[in-house]
Amino acid sequence: MFLWVHHAESLLLRPCPQKGGVRRPPMQLSGLVSSGLGRAHVFMAQPHYQEQFRTLLGKTAWPGTLNVAVDGHDLVEYIALRKKSGIDTLDASSEDRLAAGNVDVESFEAHRIRGFLRDGVSFGGATAYIAEFKTNEGNIPCALLIPDLTRHIDVVEIIAGACLRELFNLEDGATVHIELK
Repeated sequence: MFLWVHHAESLLLRPCPQKGGVRRPPMQLSGLVSSGLGRAHVFMAQPHYQEQFRTLLGKTAWPGTLNVAVDGHDLVEYIALRKKSGIDTLDASSEDRLAAGNVDVESFEAHRIRGFLRDGVSFGGATAYIAEFKTNEGNIPCALLIPDLTRHIDVVEIIAGACLRELFNLEDGATVHIELK
């Protein structure tokens, strides 16, 4: 049996004395709360998406996302998730793309959020990863959402059953943590 251990900027496989198999520890992403374009609510409120979020989260999602800006090793791990989701990462530096190729993300289940067409308007799909949102004020189940079409590579979008800004009294620049299991 093996255990994934963080070492420098990579993960190493180590023997693990627990029951069979290979286990990677949860992925920890940390970043700063940042304001978005203010358009997520248009998409998040759509019944087609909300039905899928209910299945994913066990409840409907707050009609908006919380944007978390990441950099350094957190950005590299996020790029690895984007690559697993089939999202282009060409805007990232070649160094970050190369490092992301060495991050093991296989144990994190990608949940497909299907897009749809309504009244001639296309609403794109996304990939979601189950996670837990953590602050000094408390934790809440959430999902990390990677839209198929997005303008930024260094901003993680988080959805949850509550407005995270209000629930945890978050302002831009607040440090938060997301743990993928």
